[in-house]
Amino acid sequence: MARGKLRIYLGAAPGVGKTYAMLSEAHRRVERGTDCVVAFVEHHGRPRTEVMLHGLEQIQRREIEYRGTVFTEMDVDAVLERRPAVALVDELAHTNVPGSRNTKRWQDVAELLAAGIDVVSTVNIQHLESLGDVVESITGVRQRETVPDEVVRRADQIELVDMSPQALRRRMAHGNIYKSDKVDAALSNYFRPGNLTALRELALLWVADRVDEYLQQYRGEHDIKSTWQARERIVVGLTGGPEGRTLIRRAARMAAKGSGSEILAVYVARSDGLTSASPKELAVQRTLVEDLGGTFHHVIGDDIPASLLAFARGVNATQIVLGSSRRKAWQYILGPGVGQTVARDSGPDLDVHIVTHEEVAKGRGLPVARGARLGRARIVWGWAAGVLGPALLTVLLTNVDADLGLANDMLLFLTLTVAAALFGGLLPALASAAFGSFLLNYYFTPPVHKITIADPKNIVAIVIFVLVAVSVASVVDVAARRTHQAARLRAESEILSFLAGSVLRGETSLDALLERVRETFAMESVALLERESDVAPWTRAGSVGPRPVGRPEDADVDMPVGDHMALALSGRVLPAEDRRVLGAFAAQAAVVLDRQRLVGEAEEARKLAEGNRIRTALLAAVSHDLRTPLASIKAAVTSLRSDDVEWSEQDRAELLEGIESGADRLDHLVGNLLDMSRLQTGTVTPLIREIDLDEVVPMALGGVPEDSVVLDIPETLPMVEVDPGLLERAVANIVENAVKYSPPATPVTVAASGMAQRVEIRVTDRGPGVPDTAKDRIFAPFQRYGDAPRGAGVGLGLAVARGFAEAMGGTLAAEDTPGGGLTMVLTVRAAPSPDRPQAGLSAQVTS
Repeated sequence: MARGKLRIYLGAAPGVGKTYAMLSEAHRRVERGTDCVVAFVEHHGRPRTEVMLHGLEQIQRREIEYRGTVFTEMDVDAVLERRPAVALVDELAHTNVPGSRNTKRWQDVAELLAAGIDVVSTVNIQHLESLGDVVESITGVRQRETVPDEVVRRADQIELVDMSPQALRRRMAHGNIYKSDKVDAALSNYFRPGNLTALRELALLWVADRVDEYLQQYRGEHDIKSTWQARERIVVGLTGGPEGRTLIRRAARMAAKGSGSEILAVYVARSDGLTSASPKELAVQRTLVEDLGGTFHHVIGDDIPASLLAFARGVNATQIVLGSSRRKAWQYILGPGVGQTVARDSGPDLDVHIVTHEEVAKGRGLPVARGARLGRARIVWGWAAGVLGPALLTVLLTNVDADLGLANDMLLFLTLTVAAALFGGLLPALASAAFGSFLLNYYFTPPVHKITIADPKNIVAIVIFVLVAVSVASVVDVAARRTHQAARLRAESEILSFLAGSVLRGETSLDALLERVRETFAMESVALLERESDVAPWTRAGSVGPRPVGRPEDADVDMPVGDHMALALSGRVLPAEDRRVLGAFAAQAAVVLDRQRLVGEAEEARKLAEGNRIRTALLAAVSHDLRTPLASIKAAVTSLRSDDVEWSEQDRAELLEGIESGADRLDHLVGNLLDMSRLQTGTVTPLIREIDLDEVVPMALGGVPEDSVVLDIPETLPMVEVDPGLLERAVANIVENAVKYSPPATPVTVAASGMAQRVEIRVTDRGPGVPDTAKDRIFAPFQRYGDAPRGAGVGLGLAVARGFAEAMGGTLAAEDTPGGGLTMVLTVRAAPSPDRPQAGLSAQVTS
């Protein structure tokens, strides 16, 4: 039996129209005569979606009782017995009620597919398992209902249902998604424009990646090696020279002309010692390409053109951008150059752009990384000039009827010896001198074709030739090596200068420095190890690259830094001459690590200074704000004790009420001051335990008038993990602040809702609100926003509330209330309750 096909409508958020699109597709199939049934579709009370169910056959749902409540789920047995051609199954990530056939709905769908039934389903991007952490960081909501990515990837068709955030919020405001009583909370929480934009981008990128996967899979199955220009990918070849910035900007302009184009900057480093690029310039170019939306890649390969083309084909690039060669004219005798080689070997599927720049033909100008070691190509050219050159010269001179004389013949052979020294160093030059003297003796010195010399003058000439050849070769070789050594010292000086500059700039990123070490020496991984004593185990203070080592003895290269610290590199063994530069990097890494720790200590010092500031402000508060209620209490007490005034019972009651009110106010102010002092000194130790919100929140409303607050705490909320005392004080301060600024006869709303592993308490008022620029400032100690009178408090209520919330592992933030006002959102952790039905059991949670 053939397996059924799966089609998925993927959306970025609830309400974008996935279910509507699925039902529209079902109507089209029914009109074409396809046997299509509704196995499970939830319309969530949305009229437009409910209308779309008319005219479609619906399979009766199965009823399951769980903990006294009856739930309905898809009846898999009934669908299998009906055996339609196509089944509509909504909410692929849904968790079934305990007692169902399968735990998850996607498992039900797998059974239908195995039975040969085609399935059309829906899912939101936030329900994909791999994106759970990303979505939580964006929205603050952890999705409990998830579906493995592989289930969605295996779908035969994935169709994105897209809608702009503005259009989705309008649909929400019109009541087309949730009921009117939930619209305000949804718009100010999950359906914020920023959240929706981020989720939309996440969905678009996920679908785009799946398209790339399908394309790569198809090309692999059909053995297609050529590049398909379905999407412009521009590879920029960098050498580390100053022209790299010009190439990156040129590639960015090219990418801007096509939608969806990508920029991939790649630097190919040789695997024999220091890279030939300036680390400082490469760091600047990395930053530039990332600022322009591209990515930077570091590739190791001795054959630069081949490595560059392999990288470009590996990423399915369509264009390569290279700079015109910086080599001088005479340097082309060493080869055609990277640009010409890449253009020649790129084939018809890769466009190669050679971009001119200001450094053209000015010489490479970059420090040579290989020090005094000559490259393989130069050694080959040296032996060719020293051995093949004299042989070819001999053939030429013996076949040309021109008697140049022994002196001129010797000068020609001496030229080849010098060339061998220039290219290959001393050994090819010595070989050239020996071989050349033999050829001169045998072919050009009488008697010819014999290893003898008749004229003693010719013996002297041959000896002088050998001595001159060896001397010139030695001098040329020494000069060449000194040149290379100078270039190496230049490379080292650039690196050391860059390190010194980083010290002066105060750069404190250890990972960035280790990444620079990895790129400079072309290593796989770099780790900075430290230990407390000679017998203590090693720990990693920082590392970059895959599989960093945990001990210096496991590394290919280790550089000690003091007695208890070492820089460990993995990938290959470094030449001895590279260790000096590596030692500078290691010392800088130790300095950066110390600086990071000093920054932490400075932060602690800053906190102490903040505590001093708090104490200064405390004295100011005591001198004024605390004296106000004391003055009112003293005045009332003095009046009551006065013997010359006869107070009525009503007057006496009012004075006593004033004393009580002043004492309560004084107690509240002193309590906030003490709480802030505890927070600043870090002596707040919350006693976390599980408790219901309805046991804590009502007790926090005792300090405000009864008719000033509307409380909405659902009984179905999960328990929370909090310190009840701290939570009560935090809620009390928030509510008192909201009541203070709320208009008369307009009650403050205190509502709670559960979201994944969190519970939110939202305190909403309809007061003047707070601009975005002041939303963080209102949580600072001794800050009172707007024209609050001096007697209204010392400005500690919200600061204490946020401090208590963070001490319990929660958060406190301010948001605008839709329609005007301010909403304080207090978030705390929900207690784990394995026996509690998951949020997915309610049909109103998922869409």
